[in-house]
Amino acid sequence: MYNLMSQFSSFISKPFFEMANSLESWPILFAFILGLVGALAPCQLTGNISAVTLYGNSSIQKKIMWKDVFNFTLGKIAAFSLLGGLVWLLGKGIEQNLILYFPWIRKLMGPLLIIVGIYLLGFIKLTGTFNLFKGSKEYKLGHPLGSFMLGFSFSLAFCPTMFILFFVTLMPLVLSSSYGFILPSIFAVGTALPLLFVISLIWYLGGSGALTKKGRRFGTIIQRIAGAVILLLGIFDTITYWSL
Repeated sequence: MYNLMSQFSSFISKPFFEMANSLESWPILFAFILGLVGALAPCQLTGNISAVTLYGNSSIQKKIMWKDVFNFTLGKIAAFSLLGGLVWLLGKGIEQNLILYFPWIRKLMGPLLIIVGIYLLGFIKLTGTFNLFKGSKEYKLGHPLGSFMLGFSFSLAFCPTMFILFFVTLMPLVLSSSYGFILPSIFAVGTALPLLFVISLIWYLGGSGALTKKGRRFGTIIQRIAGAVILLLGIFDTITYWSL
């Protein structure tokens, strides 16, 4: 199953990877396009599709979730900047130690998506810091830390493709460039581009709160559909990375 995901990822990311290679003399553009390639990596696909489903559903139902999308993107920036900073400070040897942790972090992503999907389907109630979906008069997606941690954790879902893109392809440029310290952040924004594009498209087309006029019942149906999609992605992700 992972091989199928890798083949699909390779097919859709190949044009962007070729574009990135042609821009290697322009480090900022190179890092940004490389991040977009990273967004299409096998280990990032389910997370990005889930984020698009989650925030897109909320934006269409109530209002554009700019604040939560920003915090999600900020979480990704923090994750990749932290990794880049560790390599910058401690040297390439730190990569070997990080490899030991990435597979376990990656495995947590599937169960997390399953929990989110089950919640959106209405089977469980979550409270506290990670109550991402509790409604209110303003329909906040929850505490800002929730979206931040979601972006942070999704970014640490590394696989061989993502490892090569970040540590093997990007980091040498980071270490050799006079302003290399900002490149991991640019890379992170690139990985969030699919989500930013979809939310911007919803906003541009006037889709913000489009389902409000349809009534609460219709909105609930759409939420259940989004929950089912995320639940299926979580099951698929768990089967793939837990080798079930």
